[in-house]
Amino acid sequence: MKFLYGRQDFKTFERGEENCYLMTNGLGGFSALTMIGSCSRNDHAVLMSCSPAEAPNHRYNMIHRLEEILAIGDREFHLSSQDFETEGKREEGWRYLSSFAYEDYPVWRYEVEGVEVVRRIVMMPGANTVGISYKIENRSGVKIVLKVLPHLEFVPKGARLSEEQSFVFTKDVIQSNGRSLHFRTNGEIEELPLRFETDLYYAYDACDGRAESGCTAVNHCVDFTVEPGQSIEGNLVYGTEQVKESFEEIAEKLVSYRKQLREKAGFSDDTADTLAVAADQFISFRSSTDGKTILAGYPFFEDWGRDTMISLTGCCMSTGQYETAESILKTFMMYEKNGLMPNLFPEGKQEPRYNTVDAALLFIIAVYEYFMRTGNKAFVIGAWSVMRDIVDRYEKGTDYHIGMDTDGLIHAGEGFDQVTWMGVRVGDILPTPRHGKPVEINAYWYNALRIMDFFCDRLKGEFPEPEEHKNYKEMAELTGKSFREKFWNESAGCLKDVLSGQESNDIQIRCNQIWAVSLPFSLLGREKEKQVVETVYRKLYTPLGLRTLSPEDSEFKPFYGGEMLDRDLAYHQGTVWVFPLGGYYLAYLKVNDYSEEAKAQVRAQLESITAALCEGCIGQLPEIYDGARPVSSKGCFAQAWSVGEILKVYEALEKSV
Repeated sequence: MKFLYGRQDFKTFERGEENCYLMTNGLGGFSALTMIGSCSRNDHAVLMSCSPAEAPNHRYNMIHRLEEILAIGDREFHLSSQDFETEGKREEGWRYLSSFAYEDYPVWRYEVEGVEVVRRIVMMPGANTVGISYKIENRSGVKIVLKVLPHLEFVPKGARLSEEQSFVFTKDVIQSNGRSLHFRTNGEIEELPLRFETDLYYAYDACDGRAESGCTAVNHCVDFTVEPGQSIEGNLVYGTEQVKESFEEIAEKLVSYRKQLREKAGFSDDTADTLAVAADQFISFRSSTDGKTILAGYPFFEDWGRDTMISLTGCCMSTGQYETAESILKTFMMYEKNGLMPNLFPEGKQEPRYNTVDAALLFIIAVYEYFMRTGNKAFVIGAWSVMRDIVDRYEKGTDYHIGMDTDGLIHAGEGFDQVTWMGVRVGDILPTPRHGKPVEINAYWYNALRIMDFFCDRLKGEFPEPEEHKNYKEMAELTGKSFREKFWNESAGCLKDVLSGQESNDIQIRCNQIWAVSLPFSLLGREKEKQVVETVYRKLYTPLGLRTLSPEDSEFKPFYGGEMLDRDLAYHQGTVWVFPLGGYYLAYLKVNDYSEEAKAQVRAQLESITAALCEGCIGQLPEIYDGARPVSSKGCFAQAWSVGEILKVYEALEKSV
């Protein structure tokens, strides 16, 4: 899908900073700027690098932005755009920008008094390398020079460059802070006295209470000269390793790679096709596990166990990336401990963290989803002992107060534990305390038991050694009976959110109940499933996601923003999240027997998602929106489980699973 924006989309500087592009390299590195080419966040960069030997969240902001000055005769025009704290210093290149396009990479087109400049930026898959191209046509009647000044940082993502930091410039490499940046160009290179730009202003950090100013360093300039009536293409390539490829070679590799992703996914819908490519941007290599992982979101989040297990089916399996899915599942199998899966992977001498009740149960569901798509019995047999240990430990009890009660339901969490996805702690405050028996956890548990029974039956006699299997079916029946008796809220026509003994919390209408309907194995009868779907639609549905709490609840927060305290207090108290919307659509299709009418309804409603791809991070889906009026993306501008869950809906619409 090609995204095209004209001057009507960036009528002002502020409008021009509303949207950004994102390119990733599969190592944790990325390139992201606004559609007018500015940095509206500290985390924006032309080149954010991440070495294959480092964790994918150990990123360095190498080239923060590009300053571009077009000299036409004796007059100079900034093509670059950037805001500063100093009044009157703002670079206003957006005024000459006629269009911005993004398909496989971003393209800017500028028109200045008879001169056209087309800028392209590309990122090499599998390398910390970016290429920058300027196609310049000079019809001004005088000689022109385009001066490109890369603004450097060479500091960890989120850190501020110190004016004490030194930069060493040689013929084709820049060194600073123990890092090297190699480059090649067909322009004229000029070394400049080192200067620091100390007052960059980041509007999108300021509105969230983050550090709102930044600092960059400039030590060289690249000039491209064009005589009257001539056209040239000037190129620069920067990389953390010695640069061998030309701009065009990098562009060809990038386009070819994304084409292969689309072909492998095999969707006919343009939006699904775009999301299949977006999904790959979260997949990265992690050296500490020597395997693939899924980054939860850009630009803030790392790879977390819960997010990975939720994202895995859509981002990898719905797109035909079965080898990647298998690699990720095998990594988790190696790190299972006490029946739990890691929520954070090890880095250096640090041990993995296991503070999640969801990930292990979602792992079992993911193995089932993988088997249903591939029929790979050998993989299931290899994973069996891990799945069996998970169920055993959940039944007997494990860390974080996780265990099965006599009624067959799972309880989890105590004190300040944060073990479900709604777990946020603000000092000594838990805005959404869900200790007890959360509804979605018990839906996962029931499905895990049914899946274990399914595999026992399907793979009978194929395990490497004779095993005495639990009566998983009997356990599931007990869980299902208790679930139906204790979670059903007759007066509201839906499910309670948690069984904790705190009635006011337990009966809050939240989106977690939708997974009790959308998962493969049903807990409720069809009529009650329909009631859940209808209640969720009436109380929580928006075209861009589900609210985390009904607006009728006294604790509902309509706005997400401001300082971290304010954001955390609103995070799960009504804020709209995109990823549960996938569960809603799957549940809606299910209770309507996947009829053509139901599919048509879902396709029509998904047009809002198509429109959402044009806002925020172009071609991506964000983490969240405001609860009262969800119109502008917030939080991470690109979120893995948002993309993955919507991809599962498109898979259900187009393919038999």
